[in-house]
Amino acid sequence: MTSATETQLRAAEPPPAPPQATATAPRWSLPALLAILALAAVLYSWNLSGSGLNSFYSAAVLSGTESWKAWFFGSLDAGNFLTVDKPPLALMVMGLSCRVFGYGTWQMMAPMIVAALATIWILHSSVKRVFGHAAAAVAALVLALTPITVAINRDNNPDTLLVFLMVAGAALALRATRDGRLLPLLGSAACFGLAFNTKMLQGYIALPAVFVVYLYAAKPAVVKRLVHLLLAAVVLAVSSFWWAAAVSLVPASERPYIGGSTDGTAWNLIMGYNGLGRILGGEGNGGGGGGGGGFSGTAGLGRMFNDVLGGQISWLIPFAGIALVGGLVLCGRAARTDLTRAALVLWGGWTVLHYLTFALAEGTMHPYYTTALAPGIAALCTGGGVLLLRAFRADRRWVWVLPLALGVTAVWAAVLLRRASGWNSWLWPAVLVVMALAVVGLFVFRSGTSGPRLRLLAVSVAAAVVAAVAGPAAYAWSVPSSGASGGMGGTNPTAGPTTGSGFGGGGGGRGLPGGSSDGPGGGSRQGGDAQAGGGMPSGGQSGQSGQSGQAPEGSGSPGGTPPNGGGTSSEGDSGTGGQPGGTGSQPGGTGGGPGSGMGGGASSELIAYLKKHQDGAEWLLAVSSSQGAAQLILSSGEPVISMWGWSGSDRAMTLAKLKELVKKGELHYVQLGGGRGGGPGGGSTVSSEVTAWVQKHGTAVKESDYSGSANPDTGSDSSSASAVYRLDPSDVS
Repeated sequence: MTSATETQLRAAEPPPAPPQATATAPRWSLPALLAILALAAVLYSWNLSGSGLNSFYSAAVLSGTESWKAWFFGSLDAGNFLTVDKPPLALMVMGLSCRVFGYGTWQMMAPMIVAALATIWILHSSVKRVFGHAAAAVAALVLALTPITVAINRDNNPDTLLVFLMVAGAALALRATRDGRLLPLLGSAACFGLAFNTKMLQGYIALPAVFVVYLYAAKPAVVKRLVHLLLAAVVLAVSSFWWAAAVSLVPASERPYIGGSTDGTAWNLIMGYNGLGRILGGEGNGGGGGGGGGFSGTAGLGRMFNDVLGGQISWLIPFAGIALVGGLVLCGRAARTDLTRAALVLWGGWTVLHYLTFALAEGTMHPYYTTALAPGIAALCTGGGVLLLRAFRADRRWVWVLPLALGVTAVWAAVLLRRASGWNSWLWPAVLVVMALAVVGLFVFRSGTSGPRLRLLAVSVAAAVVAAVAGPAAYAWSVPSSGASGGMGGTNPTAGPTTGSGFGGGGGGRGLPGGSSDGPGGGSRQGGDAQAGGGMPSGGQSGQSGQSGQAPEGSGSPGGTPPNGGGTSSEGDSGTGGQPGGTGSQPGGTGGGPGSGMGGGASSELIAYLKKHQDGAEWLLAVSSSQGAAQLILSSGEPVISMWGWSGSDRAMTLAKLKELVKKGELHYVQLGGGRGGGPGGGSTVSSEVTAWVQKHGTAVKESDYSGSANPDTGSDSSSASAVYRLDPSDVS
């Protein structure tokens, strides 16, 4: 650092730009990135076949391999009665992979793991162009080790693809800002539009930051910038709404009911359940007040730091906030087109917008949504951290900012680690000691410019990085080391030990070497917060249907085996995979007989009976909920109708439609009871009409008809909590 530069900094002039990516990269840069990608690949794929995936999406992927119509609409069943409550892009990607390579866990998850690794690569490239190779490497490491990101990247929820598309869009927007070119901006708009077709309005959260950065900081004149943004808006609209428009062109009688909507249309799904309902509550997302139905704690600005979400995402949020503010102050007098400030505003806007959205959401709010925060946090910590380090070395007025940020980070890590009583209890003191030594080293070797002092300064910086990521790394490793997707498997994937009271508030992984396995999550998954196969908090029976706001997360998974290989019984079978034909738990989880457990279900004997007497019907069975339908689809390999959708609020089945299906011979069996909510609105007129008609005209299937061990004097009848009825065309008057 020259004396002229020091004088400039002391005069409050903007600091020199951080090291830019050069034509000749340092020899260590690519190997470091490849090592981080290899580490991430291990975290995302180790023991993957033993993980519990989301049965709701697994069933939809299976259906998409059996029917191109189901693949396009994102139908839960191959008969195309009802879709999932999301647009189908992620299902399309997984479905294509399974069509090519066969249906199974690895075939389904391979494209998602590739997308997760590509996200790291793109973020590394974007940070490198602005802040240099070292910052890019640390950003990639932070993203790879974010606990909730590791958990969700091992699951078939759409969030992995969502984050990939949004990060690609942000990186392209930053490139367009730097070069003043239209094509990267249009590519950015296309990426955000595809993100919309992954999880609808959540794909738009970062768009205001992209708009502001390009409008203010791009090189072209203001009129040209506005024209570019208008053209990008056209691309955004086309890439966002092509699927909804295509669905609308298909007559309602020829398309499946759009799950999550109140009128069977994609437009209602966009504005309601997957729109304002997520923020304000209602529209199938539960009420306000608590927000998120208990999954992520009470809505409020401090939500990211609570017992449920703190260990999943908040480790580096304090440092990111200090780095953002400090970086913007240091760039205060830079030119309008300064790329450093543009990058800080882009990633800072990304982080702030996602933080506020997730923190204040009164509707469904699962912990894994917060994986979208991770790229912004990673970019801010490293980009802003580089600026703070330069100011720390060059300007005495800034000498305490970086050490303060590092100290806050270490203290917060200790708080998070101490929440998990008995879980790797040696780790939090180690973090404090290493960070303290690192800060001392920074002060001692602050003025080093060459030789041993500079190398020791680099060691001090590296030690600070290690201390900062040690806690997240421990949480992250707990996921693959326990052979799980997280705290509740595919239902609500999380990482680390159980520390909160939210549904799925912890991953319950193994302790690190030398750690205890006795604390929360120390040696088992979720410590009883979810029953095997139930997908609900402890005691997950239908009596807890008041949590109707939860988004589609089931339990169980294909486990890497085709679902046609025979089903497992729902009568108390236990295991880790939840796969059909394997050892995992199946519909019902802990009960006995048809429909026991959450969402209804059927034993393998009943499934065999239904298949034997299907008599050419399109659907094997109609059940109350999507959870039960999904698990039965995976168990039987046959289409199963979900009459009321995921939350029980879908009006997919009406009495007239049921009569039509029965009259045409497309459906013979209906299961009553065992579902969440019992029907639209939890016992609505529609479901009551269907129930009364089935009980009046149907013939109850007795347990003795399909179970050789059953008492012939007992069986399912109209008084059972969950009964199966046979209906024939002659029953329709």
